[in-house]
Amino acid sequence: MNALKQKILEKIRLDGPINFDIFMDMCLYYPEEGYYTRNSTNIGRAGDFYTSPHLHSLFGAMLAKQAQEMWAIMEMPDDFQIVEMGAGMGYLAKDMLEYLQKKSKVKNRKSEDNLFQFLKYTIVELNPAIRSKQQELLSEFRDRVRWISNINEIEAAKGCFLSNELLDAFPVKMVKMNNGLKEIYVSSEEDDFVEVEMPAGEDVESYFEEFGIRLPEGYRTEVNLRIRDWLRAVSNRLAEGFILTVDYGYPSWDYYSLDRNRGTLLCYHQHRINENPFQDIGEQDITAHVNFSSLKKWGDEAGLATLGFCTQGTYLVSLGIDDVIAQLLGETPDAFEIAKIKGLIFPQGMGETHKIMIQYKGNRFPELRGFSLRNQAGAL
Repeated sequence: MNALKQKILEKIRLDGPINFDIFMDMCLYYPEEGYYTRNSTNIGRAGDFYTSPHLHSLFGAMLAKQAQEMWAIMEMPDDFQIVEMGAGMGYLAKDMLEYLQKKSKVKNRKSEDNLFQFLKYTIVELNPAIRSKQQELLSEFRDRVRWISNINEIEAAKGCFLSNELLDAFPVKMVKMNNGLKEIYVSSEEDDFVEVEMPAGEDVESYFEEFGIRLPEGYRTEVNLRIRDWLRAVSNRLAEGFILTVDYGYPSWDYYSLDRNRGTLLCYHQHRINENPFQDIGEQDITAHVNFSSLKKWGDEAGLATLGFCTQGTYLVSLGIDDVIAQLLGETPDAFEIAKIKGLIFPQGMGETHKIMIQYKGNRFPELRGFSLRNQAGAL
C-alpha cells in the first residue's frame, strides 16, 4: 500500500466517510504525493495522457494567432499578459512564444504581428518539479516568462487567461438519484475504499435547480462546483481582456442526457482508460467532463461575457489554420504532419470532443474570427 492511500484511509477512519471531491482532491493534489504534485508526474506521450500541444505545435501557433487578435481588439496595450494555468510540461507556452517571436518584425512598432515585443507570459504552477521542467524547456524565453504558484500573486492584468484541459481535473462531487438525490461518499472496508450514499447537500440540490436538470431514478453523474470559485478568482485578477478555455465537455442539457446515465468520470494510467478511481492512488489521473453551461452562467455572474463556444476543429478552421499551415510548413506538408494536424481538427481526434470557449471582461463588444463559421454559445 502506498503512503497516500494510507493517509486517505487514516483520514476516513478518523473523520468518517469523506465526500468524493475531497477524495479526488487528495488523489490529485496532496502535497508531494498527489498525481499532479509528485516529482515523477509526466504529461505527454511518455506519461499517462497527452493533449493538443503534444499532438502538434500548430495548436500553440493558432492560440498565439488568437492572442494577436485579442491584443489588437484591446488597442495594443504595452502590458498585455498571457496567464496560463495548468501548463503541463510547457509545450503550449513554447509553441505560442516561438510563433509570436517569428512573426515579430519591426522593433517597438505596434502592429498585430509584433505582440511578442509587448508580451508578458505568466505560468501558474504548483509543482516545483514540473516548474523546473518548464523552465528548462522555456530557457530561451526566460526574460519573457515568469512563474507563480497562485493567480492571486498577479496584480490586475490586461490580456488573456488561458487554460488547456485544466477544468476537467477539478475535483467533483459524485451523485446518484436513488429514492431522492444522494451524494457519493468514500468510506473504507479493511484496506479498500468503498462507496456509501448520503442525502445530497443543499449546494448540490441547488446546482440541479439552477440548470433546470431533473435526473431519472438510477442516474449517476458528477457536479463540478469548483469552477464557480475559479471563475470568480480569475475575474478578480483580470482588469480587461479574455478567458480562453480549452477542454472536453458539453452544455448542461447534453451533459445530463439519458445517454450519460453513468456520468463522465474517467481515469488515465499509462495511456489506458479505466473507471476505477480507487486504484493506483496518486499514480493515475482522474477527470470529469466540463459542463460548459456552468462556465457561461457563472461567468455572467462574475462579470464575464461569453463571446463564443464551439468545437475545437471548427474553431481552428475558422481562425485560419490553413494559412498558418502554409506559413509554418509550406504549401505541401508531408503526410506525417498532415496526419497529426487532422488529429486536432477531425471528429475522430480532438476536433469534436474538445471545445473552445472565450469569455470577455471589459467595455468593448468584440467579435472573434474563431467563431465566424459557427458560434454555439446560444445553445448553452
